[in-house]
Parts: sequence; C-alpha cells; structure tokens
Amino acid sequence: MKMITAIIKPFKLDDVREALHDLEINGLTVTDVKGYGRQKGHTEMYRGAEYVIDFLPKIKIEVAIEASKVDSAIETIINSAQTGKIGDGKIFVTPIEQTIRIRTGESGVEAL
Repeated sequence: MKMITAIIKPFKLDDVREALHDLEINGLTVTDVKGYGRQKGHTEMYRGAEYVIDFLPKIKIEVAIEASKVDSAIETIINSAQTGKIGDGKIFVTPIEQTIRIRTGESGVEAL
C-alpha cells in the first residue's frame, strides 16, 4: 500500500477528485494548506498599500491506495491538476506499513 500526497492549486480540486473517482479511487482526505516554492509569493494592493503575500493557498490531497494503482493515480492527478504554469504543485509517494479500519478491525488492503 502507498500514500499519495498531492499539493495542488485550489481550483483544481474538483477536477482531481472526479478523475480519481473515475479510477475507482473513492477515499481521500483534503486539507487547506499554505506554502510557497518557486513562486515565492506575490504582492497585492489593499486600500492603496502594497502587501507581500509570502504563503499561497494550496490544497493537500492524501490518498491511500494499493501499490498496483499508484502509477495510474499519479498520471491521473498530473493530467487533471496541470495548468502548465508555475505553482501547479507536487506529488509525494510514501509506503504505508499497516492500515486498520477502526469500525470493523479489517486490516491491509481490505481496510482501504
């Protein structure tokens, strides 16, 4: 089993969720996060004053899936989240040692 963590632009969340659903990947966790990479923030004007916005709003998606679905899930996330502009995000893949469903006590792939 693997954990895919993707940091994407907020307006791409629905596209990614629908694309993963089409792959029959139904469970995911979404968190509002802020950060920066090469974008290094930007400046905005508010009531005539210029402000530097260091951290940009992003969405973090976490999906626990079977190892056999990792490559197709990564490709799907890239295709649905990509705009071709700086700040599209990152994808991280980490191993999961154990998964347990609290309600039933199922473990392993059955718990996903």
